[in-house]
Amino acid sequence: MKMITGKRYKTEDEKGRHFTRTTKEYMYESVQFVLSDVIPLPFLKWFDFQGRIKSMKKLSQEMDKIVTSWIDEHLMKRELAIKDDDQDFIDVMLSKIDEQFMYGYTRETIIKATILNIILAGSDTTSIHLTWLLSLLVNNKHVMDQAQEEIDMKIGKERWVEECDIKNLVYLQAIVKETLRLYPPGPLAIPHAAMEDCTVGGYKVPKGTRLMVNVWKLHRDPQIWSDPEKFMPERFMKSHSEIDISGQNFEFIPFGSGRRSCPGITFAMQVTHLTLARLLQGFNFSTLGDLPVDLTVGNSITLPKANPLEVFVMPRLAPMLYQN
Repeated sequence: MKMITGKRYKTEDEKGRHFTRTTKEYMYESVQFVLSDVIPLPFLKWFDFQGRIKSMKKLSQEMDKIVTSWIDEHLMKRELAIKDDDQDFIDVMLSKIDEQFMYGYTRETIIKATILNIILAGSDTTSIHLTWLLSLLVNNKHVMDQAQEEIDMKIGKERWVEECDIKNLVYLQAIVKETLRLYPPGPLAIPHAAMEDCTVGGYKVPKGTRLMVNVWKLHRDPQIWSDPEKFMPERFMKSHSEIDISGQNFEFIPFGSGRRSCPGITFAMQVTHLTLARLLQGFNFSTLGDLPVDLTVGNSITLPKANPLEVFVMPRLAPMLYQN
């Protein structure tokens, strides 16, 4: 949130709690069953049997109010000529869009839509990915040990891992890829539409048909992946070492592919690699009684764990390194 608004939203204060709660409820409602989506009869759209449409409209309005308040705050600062040393995303957007109207929309509407796209696509996905990473590592201690050995050998214990070190942590990169394969933050790719009539796998697809790729199924296809249900990071160092994470290989598309792929892939990978590397370098993780972590998947569009991850954390570096 600091990148977008210029300030952090802590869960301890009311604004932080309200934003977090609204975002989570929005993500939950976005994947709930709505009868009119399945049975395309016009009259069904008039009946909200489960109250889902009403709830989604209310949450959308609430998200709109939150983002509007951020933009209004930045506009007020510009009017009062209050300058910050570091420009955030809203500052940049306001400086780049000079016209009040573009493509039939106001400047504020365009900025608002862009911010909501970033929040809803990126707020949960990175934290969920990191949760699955730690869950799988705790359940596969030999993998966690090997990753820590790599970090100790390549970086040592006298300083923290930096972003420039990640290129040397090959096994850690393989762990990130393998976790994205098993638990992609977006198990169903962003909807696309057929540009023309075509036939795919014997099925006739009329022009305009909405298409969604089942990334979960693709990443666990036994015709593509050996032992697809098994957590094996080394596969990305051997049999699938040439597979690219940006969607160039269609058997592995955690961020989609082509021009409509996730625009935040670079930022997401930078954050994920550095965060995981520092967590593994600085701490040992375990569960009560060394019981395995429950890997049940929750109900949301971004594939969260059904139950929170609870672990014991023990430092593994010199105390002075934790003081800064």
